[in-house]
Amino acid sequence: MVKYSREPTNATKSCKARGSDLRVHFKNTRETAFRLRKMELQSAKKYLEDVMAHKRCVPFLRYQGSTGRTNQAKNEGNPGGQGRWPVKSCEFILQLLKNAESNAEVKGLDTDNLVISHIQVNKAMKQRRRTYRAHGRVNPYMSSPCHIELTLSEKEAAVKTEQDAKAPKPSKKALAKFLRSGAVSKTA
Repeated sequence: MVKYSREPTNATKSCKARGSDLRVHFKNTRETAFRLRKMELQSAKKYLEDVMAHKRCVPFLRYQGSTGRTNQAKNEGNPGGQGRWPVKSCEFILQLLKNAESNAEVKGLDTDNLVISHIQVNKAMKQRRRTYRAHGRVNPYMSSPCHIELTLSEKEAAVKTEQDAKAPKPSKKALAKFLRSGAVSKTA
């Protein structure tokens, strides 16, 4: 059995999926996964398909060196406007989401009510190739694969809190302003 970094709080209402040593760039995949946190399953799948069609972009927040700016990134909430369209990362994460969705169906969960409660991308061991340089030298030509794991959980039903009939207590600042206006306080 494979160990996950975080176990779901309610194992009966959640399902998991993971991929190890995937030949896809770690940095692009990390930014894509970070964007999907706490998103509903259907909206996450739609978002990834839109990124692959270049309708929306993935805002790059941590690994943003030499990343170009685009208006789509500003619409996604990145104040710097830096974003990309990592198609291969989206394909791998979309496959994992579909895998987790089928795991949920097998468990008998409601697939329309699933939320990505946990998604994590880790660096895997680099794979080595070589590139040939001038004057007979050889340099490494490494790839940066990654491990991806995610957990889908059913949304908790919102519990309504009982409203107190009391009026909220005014702050000290509001009370001082009220007293300065010449009104008589009820405590005196």
